[in-house]
Amino acid sequence: MEIETRTALVTGAGGLIGAGCVAHLLTQGWRVAALDRDRAALERLGAPAGGDLLRLEADVADESAVARALAELDDWAGQLDLLVNNAGIADPVSGAIEDLSLDDWNRRIAVNLTGPFLMTKHCVPLLRAAKGSIVNVASTRAIMSEPQTEAYTAAKGGLVALTHATAISLGPDIRVNAVAPGWISDADDLSPADHVQQPAGRVGTPRDVAEAVAYLAGAGFVTGAVLVLDGGMTRKMIYAD
Repeated sequence: MEIETRTALVTGAGGLIGAGCVAHLLTQGWRVAALDRDRAALERLGAPAGGDLLRLEADVADESAVARALAELDDWAGQLDLLVNNAGIADPVSGAIEDLSLDDWNRRIAVNLTGPFLMTKHCVPLLRAAKGSIVNVASTRAIMSEPQTEAYTAAKGGLVALTHATAISLGPDIRVNAVAPGWISDADDLSPADHVQQPAGRVGTPRDVAEAVAYLAGAGFVTGAVLVLDGGMTRKMIYAD
């Protein structure tokens, strides 16, 4: 019996984590729609032999652009089994709060929190028909902070709350979960100290996040959960000497 191909939509697909999710899902046999506002980043995405990849250019904070992208996806695949809300302004530092402009605050909230709301809103009909799931890419910064990260942290905290709210509203037809990555990198110039401070012994990779996303996509009894991917750092007591 032929197994039906599953379809995933990954936002922020041109970035570090997004590209890792696209690559991993393709190798697992998924048909993937990769969405990003950066056309050049989308063009850099590669697909394995036989991989089924659609590139969608859109800003997740623009509702009309989101609606157009979903119409194109529907024409291409006619189904959606997984939405990965990964798009976001990645730099967490926005400066001293007394100097943070309202425009900068609003843009970070728009992309990192309103974007997942808009994507969820417009994907619900296809996801409901497929009994699919959503995985939101939050951050350990939703529960811990460094200085001058108010806008990013507020958005990621809101995304965690949006995760459990939509899990309750959309269940049982659609499961909604989140991953909360810590330090994720593919750089080859990290120091031994960068790695050894992690209880797991190393900094995380995009593949670590992608594997967790794929797990949640198939974890039929998991919804409203936040899976922390931080090598144990949020469990480690750190005091200055």
